[in-house]
Amino acid sequence: MSTAPTASPVPRRGPGLRLRLTLLATGLVAVVAVLLVWLGWVLVGQVVAAVPQLPPDTPVMVDGVRVPAGELADALGRAARVEVLRIGALAFAMVVVAAALISWVTVRRVLRPLHDVTATAQRLSAESLDARIGLTGPRDEVAELAATFDAMLDRLQAAFDAQQRFVANASHELRTPLAVLRTEVDVTLADPDADAAELRRMGEVIRDATRRAEDLVAGLLFLARTEAADAVPRDPVDLAETVPGALDAVRAEARDRNLTVHTELAPAGVAGDAALLGRVAGNLLENAVRHNVEGGWLAVRTRVDDGHAVLSVSSSGPVVAPAMVAELFEPFRRGAGRTGSGTGLGLSIVRAVARAHGGRAVAEPVAGGGLTVDVVLPRAQDS
Repeated sequence: MSTAPTASPVPRRGPGLRLRLTLLATGLVAVVAVLLVWLGWVLVGQVVAAVPQLPPDTPVMVDGVRVPAGELADALGRAARVEVLRIGALAFAMVVVAAALISWVTVRRVLRPLHDVTATAQRLSAESLDARIGLTGPRDEVAELAATFDAMLDRLQAAFDAQQRFVANASHELRTPLAVLRTEVDVTLADPDADAAELRRMGEVIRDATRRAEDLVAGLLFLARTEAADAVPRDPVDLAETVPGALDAVRAEARDRNLTVHTELAPAGVAGDAALLGRVAGNLLENAVRHNVEGGWLAVRTRVDDGHAVLSVSSSGPVVAPAMVAELFEPFRRGAGRTGSGTGLGLSIVRAVARAHGGRAVAEPVAGGGLTVDVVLPRAQDS
């Protein structure tokens, strides 16, 4: 089995960043040191020139030798400048060597987080996306880069996990409709007496199976995109306005099952995507109708509670054990006694959309049978 080629790191050309920064820092120190030596040389000359001069014919003894006073000042100036250059050259060499060593060590410490970023990126693969730099220390530009890299890995891992779940769920759930398709075709082809009525029946079964497969794939794609979404639009949306359209979509089915519908819609403004929040209301009402009992009831409420906007859908139905409530939000999970023609993704999508909006979805059983699902979202700032 062939594997995808692994991208090799780009070979480095020329000196590394550490050497270049060290040479730059050392060069700057050398330039400053040269300027300081030159400035000292000039100042020494000016100081000697400013010393009061003796009359030119005044004899001065220097180491037992008579030196004319006029030549003494020039000799002292030259000697002082030579001494400044000699000591300055020694100090220059020491300063440049010390600057080079200090820059080499300091730059190594400064660039260590960059090496950590590179090492982490090189270790990454589909099986090790959980690796993080986790840089500690001063919050400087390098730490900001490391934090940005970790945040990028978080988003990448979330998207990859969503993709893996999509592939796993799709491959698992598509087996049923595909098996139905193949069985129907095989049975019909094996029957030499199959007539038009049998072919029509097979066509209807295949149509229903393909429709279920289409709905399943569409739901999985929607769930994967929602879970991997980094941000959603932040438009003003009133949760109360998402309910009427969702109710219209299930009203005929609710009427066929003799369900009593109660609504209590108070303004509940949030900032988010109207289409996604409308999907939330639609999924909750579809679940409430499909998993209900004949002659049952359902209630839809929107309200503001403790600074949060809440969309609540309650319905009668089979008894749901409290221990099973959390599993209802997992893909393709249904509580005991809960049936229906859906894909099993409704509450998973509700939870994913709620999280994308910075909120949460919670559920609890209704006494006597049924379920209440609350979607709790942050209120819009101007609400």
